[in-house]
Amino acid sequence: MSRPHVAALVEDRWNQALGGVLERAGWRPRAVGYDGYGGTDFLRVLGRVVRDRPSGRGERGNNARRGWRNFVTAEVAGADVRVTVAGRVFHTTSDRAGTVDVRLPNPGLPPGWHTVGICVAGEEPATADVLVVGDDVDFGIVSDIDDTVITTWLPRLLLATYNTFVLAEEARTPVEGMADLYAALLEGRPGAPTVYVSTGPWNAARALSRFLAHHDFPRGPLLLTDWGPTNTGWFRSGPEHKLACLRALAEDFPTVRWVLVGDDGQRDPVIYSEFARERPERVRAIAIRELSMGQQVLAHGTPVEKLDGSTAHGRPEVRGPDGEALAAELLGVV
Repeated sequence: MSRPHVAALVEDRWNQALGGVLERAGWRPRAVGYDGYGGTDFLRVLGRVVRDRPSGRGERGNNARRGWRNFVTAEVAGADVRVTVAGRVFHTTSDRAGTVDVRLPNPGLPPGWHTVGICVAGEEPATADVLVVGDDVDFGIVSDIDDTVITTWLPRLLLATYNTFVLAEEARTPVEGMADLYAALLEGRPGAPTVYVSTGPWNAARALSRFLAHHDFPRGPLLLTDWGPTNTGWFRSGPEHKLACLRALAEDFPTVRWVLVGDDGQRDPVIYSEFARERPERVRAIAIRELSMGQQVLAHGTPVEKLDGSTAHGRPEVRGPDGEALAAELLGVV
Protein backbone atom coordinates (compact mmCIF):
# COMPACT_ATOMS: atom_id res chain seq x y z
CA MET A 1 0.00 0.00 0.00
CA SER A 2 1.24 3.53 -0.84
CA ARG A 3 -0.53 5.02 2.19
CA PRO A 4 -0.79 3.49 5.68
CA HIS A 5 -4.19 2.61 7.11
CA VAL A 6 -5.82 5.37 9.17
CA ALA A 7 -5.62 3.16 12.27
CA ALA A 8 -1.84 2.96 11.94
CA LEU A 9 -1.60 6.72 11.49
CA VAL A 10 -3.66 7.32 14.63
CA GLU A 11 -1.55 4.87 16.65
CA ASP A 12 1.69 6.42 15.40
CA ARG A 13 0.51 9.91 16.36
CA TRP A 14 -0.43 8.67 19.84
CA ASN A 15 2.91 6.94 20.34
CA GLN A 16 4.80 10.04 19.22
CA ALA A 17 2.86 12.24 21.63
CA LEU A 18 3.30 9.79 24.52
CA GLY A 19 6.98 9.42 23.74
CA GLY A 20 7.45 13.18 23.87
CA VAL A 21 5.76 13.42 27.27
CA LEU A 22 7.84 10.58 28.72
CA GLU A 23 11.08 11.93 27.27
CA ARG A 24 10.49 15.29 28.92
CA ALA A 25 9.86 13.41 32.18
CA GLY A 26 13.28 11.80 31.92
CA TRP A 27 12.32 8.38 30.50
CA ARG A 28 15.02 6.96 28.25
CA PRO A 29 14.84 4.38 25.46
CA ARG A 30 16.36 0.99 26.23
CA ALA A 31 16.56 -2.34 24.45
CA VAL A 32 14.95 -5.52 25.76
CA GLY A 33 16.31 -8.78 24.34
CA TYR A 34 14.28 -11.91 23.65
CA ASP A 35 15.29 -15.45 22.67
CA GLY A 36 16.02 -15.81 18.98
CA TYR A 37 17.38 -18.58 16.79
CA GLY A 38 19.84 -19.24 14.03
CA GLY A 39 21.77 -21.73 11.98
CA THR A 40 25.41 -22.19 11.14
CA ASP A 41 25.21 -19.34 8.59
CA PHE A 42 22.71 -16.87 10.11
CA LEU A 43 21.30 -15.49 13.37
CA ARG A 44 17.84 -14.05 13.98
CA VAL A 45 18.05 -11.59 16.89
CA LEU A 46 14.80 -10.49 18.53
CA GLY A 47 14.02 -7.66 20.93
CA ARG A 48 12.15 -4.43 21.49
CA VAL A 49 12.93 -0.81 22.28
CA VAL A 50 10.81 0.73 25.04
CA ARG A 51 11.04 3.80 27.24
CA ASP A 52 12.24 3.13 30.77
CA ARG A 53 11.37 5.22 33.82
CA PRO A 54 14.16 7.28 35.35
CA SER A 55 14.43 4.97 38.37
CA GLY A 56 15.28 2.07 36.04
CA ARG A 57 12.68 -0.16 37.70
CA GLY A 58 11.26 -1.32 34.41
CA GLU A 59 10.64 -4.71 32.84
CA ARG A 60 14.24 -5.76 33.32
CA GLY A 61 14.25 -5.70 37.13
CA ASN A 62 10.87 -7.10 38.14
CA ASN A 63 10.50 -10.81 37.53
CA ALA A 64 7.37 -11.09 39.67
CA ARG A 65 5.39 -8.35 37.94
CA ARG A 66 1.65 -8.83 37.58
CA GLY A 67 0.22 -9.45 34.14
CA TRP A 68 -1.05 -5.90 33.56
CA ARG A 69 2.39 -4.41 34.15
CA ASN A 70 3.68 -6.27 31.10
CA PHE A 71 1.36 -4.16 28.94
CA VAL A 72 2.26 -0.75 30.38
CA THR A 73 5.05 0.07 27.95
CA ALA A 74 5.91 2.86 25.55
CA GLU A 75 7.52 1.49 22.41
CA VAL A 76 10.11 3.50 20.51
CA ALA A 77 9.92 3.43 16.73
CA GLY A 78 12.89 4.16 14.50
CA ALA A 79 15.51 3.76 17.24
CA ASP A 80 19.10 3.11 16.20
CA VAL A 81 19.90 -0.30 17.68
CA ARG A 82 23.35 -1.83 17.94
CA VAL A 83 23.74 -5.62 18.02
CA THR A 84 27.10 -7.10 19.02
CA VAL A 85 27.90 -10.70 18.07
CA ALA A 86 31.28 -12.19 18.99
CA GLY A 87 32.88 -8.75 18.89
CA ARG A 88 31.29 -7.74 15.58
CA VAL A 89 28.88 -4.78 15.65
CA PHE A 90 25.79 -4.54 13.48
CA HIS A 91 23.27 -1.71 13.24
CA THR A 92 19.52 -1.97 12.73
CA THR A 93 16.38 0.08 13.42
CA SER A 94 13.30 -0.72 15.51
CA ASP A 95 10.04 -0.88 13.56
CA ARG A 96 6.90 1.20 14.21
CA ALA A 97 5.99 -1.08 17.15
CA GLY A 98 9.46 -0.85 18.66
CA THR A 99 10.26 -4.41 17.60
CA VAL A 100 13.76 -5.49 16.65
CA ASP A 101 13.85 -8.49 14.32
CA VAL A 102 17.11 -8.66 12.43
CA ARG A 103 18.90 -11.42 10.53
CA LEU A 104 22.67 -11.36 10.74
CA PRO A 105 25.50 -13.57 9.49
CA ASN A 106 26.69 -16.13 12.01
CA PRO A 107 30.37 -15.32 12.65
CA GLY A 108 31.09 -18.91 13.66
CA LEU A 109 28.99 -19.60 16.75
CA PRO A 110 28.57 -23.39 17.17
CA PRO A 111 25.23 -25.11 17.88
CA GLY A 112 23.72 -24.25 21.26
CA TRP A 113 22.64 -21.15 23.16
CA HIS A 114 24.68 -17.96 22.84
CA THR A 115 24.37 -14.45 24.23
CA VAL A 116 24.63 -11.36 22.04
CA GLY A 117 24.60 -7.70 22.97
CA ILE A 118 21.70 -5.41 22.06
CA CYS A 119 21.42 -1.75 22.96
CA VAL A 120 20.13 1.63 21.87
CA ALA A 121 22.93 3.94 20.82
CA GLY A 122 24.19 5.84 23.83
CA GLU A 123 22.11 3.89 26.36
CA GLU A 124 22.75 1.04 28.78
CA PRO A 125 23.44 -2.28 27.00
CA ALA A 126 21.25 -5.38 27.32
CA THR A 127 21.55 -8.93 26.04
CA ALA A 128 19.56 -11.36 23.93
CA ASP A 129 20.06 -15.11 23.62
CA VAL A 130 20.12 -17.02 20.35
CA LEU A 131 19.72 -20.77 19.81
CA VAL A 132 21.97 -21.98 16.99
CA VAL A 133 20.65 -25.18 15.41
CA GLY A 134 23.15 -27.56 13.84
CA ASP A 135 23.00 -28.60 10.18
CA ASP A 136 22.58 -32.24 11.21
CA VAL A 137 19.39 -31.66 13.25
CA ASP A 138 16.30 -33.18 11.61
CA PHE A 139 13.71 -32.90 14.41
CA GLY A 140 11.91 -29.95 15.97
CA ILE A 141 8.70 -28.92 17.75
CA VAL A 142 6.49 -25.96 16.88
CA SER A 143 4.02 -25.29 19.67
CA ASP A 144 1.08 -22.96 20.10
CA ILE A 145 0.73 -21.45 23.59
CA ASP A 146 -2.83 -20.48 24.59
CA ASP A 147 -4.90 -23.58 25.40
CA THR A 148 -2.04 -25.76 24.14
CA VAL A 149 0.46 -25.34 26.97
CA ILE A 150 -1.44 -22.78 29.10
CA THR A 151 -5.08 -23.19 30.08
CA THR A 152 -6.46 -19.74 29.27
CA TRP A 153 -10.14 -20.15 28.34
CA LEU A 154 -9.60 -17.03 26.27
CA PRO A 155 -13.20 -16.62 25.05
CA ARG A 156 -14.36 -16.18 28.64
CA LEU A 157 -13.74 -12.46 28.53
CA LEU A 158 -13.68 -11.69 32.25
CA LEU A 159 -11.46 -14.64 33.12
CA ALA A 160 -9.20 -13.97 30.15
CA THR A 161 -8.83 -10.35 31.25
CA TYR A 162 -8.03 -11.45 34.79
CA ASN A 163 -5.48 -14.00 33.59
CA THR A 164 -3.81 -11.52 31.27
CA PHE A 165 -3.80 -8.30 33.25
CA VAL A 166 -3.92 -9.36 36.92
CA LEU A 167 -2.67 -12.89 37.54
CA ALA A 168 1.06 -13.47 37.88
CA GLU A 169 2.32 -15.98 35.31
CA GLU A 170 3.51 -18.43 37.96
CA ALA A 171 -0.11 -18.83 39.12
CA ARG A 172 -1.47 -19.77 35.70
CA THR A 173 -2.30 -23.38 34.97
CA PRO A 174 -0.36 -25.50 32.45
CA VAL A 175 -2.21 -28.02 30.31
CA GLU A 176 -1.76 -31.36 32.01
CA GLY A 177 0.93 -33.61 30.59
CA MET A 178 2.19 -31.26 27.87
CA ALA A 179 5.60 -30.60 29.44
CA ASP A 180 6.11 -34.36 29.82
CA LEU A 181 5.08 -34.88 26.19
CA TYR A 182 7.66 -32.38 24.94
CA ALA A 183 10.35 -33.92 27.13
CA ALA A 184 9.57 -37.36 25.70
CA LEU A 185 9.65 -36.05 22.13
CA LEU A 186 13.05 -34.42 22.68
CA GLU A 187 14.61 -37.37 24.53
CA GLY A 188 17.57 -38.69 22.57
CA ARG A 189 17.44 -35.74 20.16
CA PRO A 190 20.12 -33.30 21.38
CA GLY A 191 20.00 -29.89 19.78
CA ALA A 192 16.43 -30.26 18.51
CA PRO A 193 14.68 -26.86 18.72
CA THR A 194 11.33 -26.05 20.28
CA VAL A 195 9.75 -22.89 18.88
CA TYR A 196 6.61 -21.35 20.39
CA VAL A 197 4.42 -19.55 17.84
CA SER A 198 1.52 -17.50 19.15
CA THR A 199 -0.63 -14.51 18.31
CA GLY A 200 0.09 -13.18 21.80
CA PRO A 201 1.81 -9.78 22.07
CA TRP A 202 5.52 -9.17 22.54
CA ASN A 203 4.66 -7.44 25.83
CA ALA A 204 4.04 -10.89 27.31
CA ALA A 205 7.26 -12.50 26.04
CA ARG A 206 9.22 -12.47 29.29
CA ALA A 207 6.20 -13.50 31.36
CA LEU A 208 5.57 -16.43 29.01
CA SER A 209 9.23 -17.47 29.13
CA ARG A 210 9.11 -17.49 32.92
CA PHE A 211 5.90 -19.54 32.86
CA LEU A 212 7.42 -22.12 30.53
CA ALA A 213 10.57 -22.42 32.65
CA HIS A 214 8.55 -22.61 35.88
CA HIS A 215 6.57 -25.58 34.55
CA ASP A 216 9.52 -27.42 32.95
CA PHE A 217 8.70 -26.81 29.31
CA PRO A 218 11.73 -26.84 27.00
CA ARG A 219 13.32 -23.48 26.42
CA GLY A 220 12.85 -22.06 22.97
CA PRO A 221 12.31 -18.87 20.99
CA LEU A 222 8.87 -17.25 21.12
CA LEU A 223 7.55 -15.85 17.84
CA LEU A 224 4.86 -13.41 18.93
CA THR A 225 3.23 -10.39 17.32
CA ASP A 226 2.19 -6.85 18.10
CA TRP A 227 -1.32 -5.99 19.17
CA GLY A 228 -3.01 -3.10 17.45
CA PRO A 229 -3.30 -1.58 13.98
CA THR A 230 -1.11 -2.36 11.01
CA ASN A 231 -0.47 -0.55 7.75
CA THR A 232 -3.39 -2.46 6.23
CA GLY A 233 -6.07 -2.56 8.94
CA TRP A 234 -7.21 -2.25 12.51
CA PHE A 235 -6.02 -5.68 13.64
CA ARG A 236 -3.38 -8.21 12.69
CA SER A 237 -4.30 -11.59 11.25
CA GLY A 238 -3.41 -14.37 13.68
CA PRO A 239 -3.58 -17.16 11.08
CA GLU A 240 -1.39 -15.20 8.66
CA HIS A 241 1.17 -14.62 11.42
CA LYS A 242 1.36 -18.32 12.32
CA LEU A 243 1.53 -19.47 8.72
CA ALA A 244 4.26 -16.93 7.94
CA CYS A 245 6.26 -18.19 10.93
CA LEU A 246 5.95 -21.80 9.77
CA ARG A 247 7.06 -20.89 6.27
CA ALA A 248 10.05 -18.98 7.62
CA LEU A 249 11.10 -21.92 9.81
CA ALA A 250 10.84 -24.26 6.82
CA GLU A 251 13.19 -22.03 4.84
CA ASP A 252 15.57 -21.41 7.73
CA PHE A 253 15.97 -25.09 8.66
CA PRO A 254 15.63 -27.18 5.48
CA THR A 255 16.67 -30.42 7.22
CA VAL A 256 14.20 -30.19 10.12
CA ARG A 257 10.87 -32.03 10.03
CA TRP A 258 8.55 -30.44 12.55
CA VAL A 259 5.98 -31.81 14.98
CA LEU A 260 3.25 -29.17 15.00
CA VAL A 261 1.32 -28.95 18.28
CA GLY A 262 -1.82 -26.86 18.77
CA ASP A 263 -5.44 -27.00 19.86
CA ASP A 264 -8.84 -27.02 18.19
CA GLY A 265 -10.19 -23.97 20.04
CA GLN A 266 -9.07 -21.56 17.34
CA ARG A 267 -7.54 -22.09 13.87
CA ASP A 268 -4.56 -24.35 14.52
CA PRO A 269 -5.93 -27.44 12.70
CA VAL A 270 -6.62 -25.38 9.57
CA ILE A 271 -3.30 -23.54 9.68
CA TYR A 272 -1.29 -26.72 10.25
CA SER A 273 -3.18 -28.58 7.52
CA GLU A 274 -2.54 -25.80 5.04
CA PHE A 275 1.17 -25.77 5.83
CA ALA A 276 1.36 -29.58 5.63
CA ARG A 277 -0.21 -29.49 2.19
CA GLU A 278 2.27 -26.82 1.08
CA ARG A 279 5.37 -28.44 2.60
CA PRO A 280 4.66 -32.08 3.50
CA GLU A 281 8.38 -32.87 3.59
CA ARG A 282 8.77 -30.37 6.46
CA VAL A 283 6.04 -31.86 8.67
CA ARG A 284 6.68 -35.00 10.71
CA ALA A 285 3.30 -35.07 12.48
CA ILE A 286 0.49 -32.87 13.80
CA ALA A 287 -0.84 -33.08 17.36
CA ILE A 288 -4.05 -31.29 18.29
CA ARG A 289 -5.24 -30.86 21.85
CA GLU A 290 -9.02 -31.26 21.85
CA LEU A 291 -11.01 -28.87 23.99
CA SER A 292 -14.08 -30.20 25.78
CA MET A 293 -17.52 -29.45 24.37
CA GLY A 294 -17.98 -26.80 27.05
CA GLN A 295 -14.74 -25.12 26.06
CA GLN A 296 -15.71 -25.32 22.39
CA VAL A 297 -19.05 -23.65 23.09
CA LEU A 298 -17.29 -20.88 25.01
CA ALA A 299 -14.86 -20.41 22.14
CA HIS A 300 -17.31 -20.50 19.24
CA GLY A 301 -20.88 -20.43 20.56
CA THR A 302 -21.44 -23.99 19.29
CA PRO A 303 -19.30 -27.14 19.17
CA VAL A 304 -16.80 -27.02 16.29
CA GLU A 305 -16.89 -29.64 13.57
CA LYS A 306 -13.72 -31.70 13.88
CA LEU A 307 -12.23 -32.42 10.48
CA ASP A 308 -10.19 -35.51 9.78
CA GLY A 309 -6.88 -33.80 9.16
CA SER A 310 -5.08 -37.04 8.32
CA THR A 311 -6.99 -37.31 5.04
CA ALA A 312 -6.70 -33.61 4.29
CA HIS A 313 -2.92 -33.34 4.21
CA GLY A 314 -1.46 -36.85 4.28
CA ARG A 315 0.68 -36.44 7.39
CA PRO A 316 0.14 -38.33 10.67
CA GLU A 317 -2.28 -36.48 12.96
CA VAL A 318 -3.24 -37.31 16.52
CA ARG A 319 -5.77 -35.73 18.86
CA GLY A 320 -6.42 -35.89 22.57
CA PRO A 321 -7.53 -33.79 25.55
CA ASP A 322 -4.10 -33.50 27.20
CA GLY A 323 -0.44 -34.34 26.90
CA GLU A 324 -0.78 -37.87 28.23
CA ALA A 325 -3.44 -38.77 25.66
CA LEU A 326 -1.44 -37.20 22.84
CA ALA A 327 1.73 -39.00 23.89
CA ALA A 328 0.02 -42.37 23.72
CA GLU A 329 -0.41 -41.92 19.96
CA LEU A 330 2.20 -39.37 18.95
CA LEU A 331 5.29 -41.11 20.28
CA GLY A 332 4.50 -44.08 18.08
CA VAL A 333 4.50 -42.11 14.81
CA VAL A 334 7.47 -39.76 15.20
